[in-house]
Order: sequence, then C-alpha cells, then structure tokens
Amino acid sequence: MIEVSQLLAYVVALGIAAAIPGPGMTALVARSAASGATAGFVMLAGLILGDLTYLSLAVFGLAVVAKTFSEFFIVVKLLAAAYLVYLAWRFWVAEHQSINANANISKKEMVGTFISGLTITLSNPKTIAFYLALLPVVINLQDVTVLNWATALVPATVGILLVIGGAFIFGALIIRKFLASAKAQKYLHRGAATAMIAAAGTMVVKGS
Repeated sequence: MIEVSQLLAYVVALGIAAAIPGPGMTALVARSAASGATAGFVMLAGLILGDLTYLSLAVFGLAVVAKTFSEFFIVVKLLAAAYLVYLAWRFWVAEHQSINANANISKKEMVGTFISGLTITLSNPKTIAFYLALLPVVINLQDVTVLNWATALVPATVGILLVIGGAFIFGALIIRKFLASAKAQKYLHRGAATAMIAAAGTMVVKGS
C-alpha cells in the first residue's frame, strides 16, 4: 500500500518537473498561441497519455521492456521531431486570420495534434528520466498495487498535468488575444514556428 507521504512527494516532484519548460510544454504553448484553446487541450491530452504510459511502465515493472525497445523510442523521437518541424513550417507560412480562442479545428487536425503530444512525451528524455529513474526514488514501487495505481497515481498525474498544462495554455491565450493584426499575427505564427523548431532540436540533441 502506497503511503500518503509518498503520494505527496510524487505530486510535488511531478509538479516541479512539469512546470520546468521542456519540449512538451514549449510545443503546447506554441500550439495554443497559434491555434487556440481547443488545439492546446487536445495536445495536452496526448502529453498526459504519454506520462501515464511511462507511469504504468514503471509501476508494473516494465522499465526493462522500455529499455529493450530503446531503438523503437529513438524512432518515435525522430518522428515527433519531424512532425514538430512540419508544424513549424505550417505556422511559418500561415496567412492572417481572425483570432478566435474557441475556434474549431478539424478531426484530422485534432488527431494529428493529439498524436504529436503523445509522441513528444514518449520521446522526451526528461519524461523518461522522471518515470524510469526518479519515480522509484520518490515512491517504493513494490508497495504500489493496481488499486493504488488506478485510484491515486493516475488521478494525481492527470490532475497535476491538467493544472500545469492548463496554466501554460491560458498564458498563451492571454498573449494571443492581443495579436489580431496581420503584422502581430505574423510574429505570433513565426514565434510559434521558432519555438517548435527549438523543441524538436532539444528532443534530438538531448536524446542523442
């Protein structure tokens, strides 16, 4: 049975790790600023699923499996970086359009945005290090049961990442609503493109 002190330590550690901007949060801010709240939360859902994947691998003793398939994760990392570069190009050449924080995005865009969030997390060295190296230090994984995982760790992970990710999204939206002019929007899109290129580069360099 997991102790309350261990759960609190996990929540604090995860909150700090999530609040430190990395490839995931950088891409989240860029996507939210350029495409609005819906796209931001869809990407955040993908990021959270990636975290839950590594949490599950660690809790159920499958870290060895993750290491065994390290080449697979290298491929995932490269695909995620390539997708970020593609998004950066799309934003760089985007034309001026009216700003609407609640703008709808197509199902195809939603799927692509969700997958990009998932692959960014799965290939993020910081996420891998947190769940497969730091988590066992914070929590005695031998004490964790399936019930603890389902009723404590998963809700805590989702809650913390929603709060931190939501704060990043709304911060991006606050900036975004003041950038309605064609010139300002050009800077917005190209700033988002630059952030995504930087996130892709960070993933490749730190993962090499």
